[in-house]
Amino acid sequence: MKKMNVIVIFNKDMTHTLMCKRTKDPYMGMYNLVGGKIEKENDGLNEAYRELYEETNIKKADVELVYFMNLSYVKWGKELEVYYGVLNKNVTLVEEVNKLEWVPINDDFFDMNKYAGEGNIGHIIEEIKIDMK
Repeated sequence: MKKMNVIVIFNKDMTHTLMCKRTKDPYMGMYNLVGGKIEKENDGLNEAYRELYEETNIKKADVELVYFMNLSYVKWGKELEVYYGVLNKNVTLVEEVNKLEWVPINDDFFDMNKYAGEGNIGHIIEEIKIDMK
């Protein structure tokens, strides 16, 4: 099974979440969560921190990630590991490929004309909000 991760990052004040704007397909021009492929020889949490740093410049010392859920796409042989964390300080973002933007936490993450993933981003963020209460 091919494994991937997504990482939901909230700013220190919990008013915004970090999104990348896709520069290529799938979902070109749409907002998506930061993440990527999990190399088979590495563990998921370390891969999440690696992807986060590569795509944003956010270091392990800046945020404690919580391994929150898995989404399995059995038919396509894909598994998605979901992590989240709240920054412990303000950070300077450095873009790898995709443009990074802070999006208000009360945005409509179920808007499939704006957000990738056919509603999964909305589902993930709403479940995380419940977990953080």
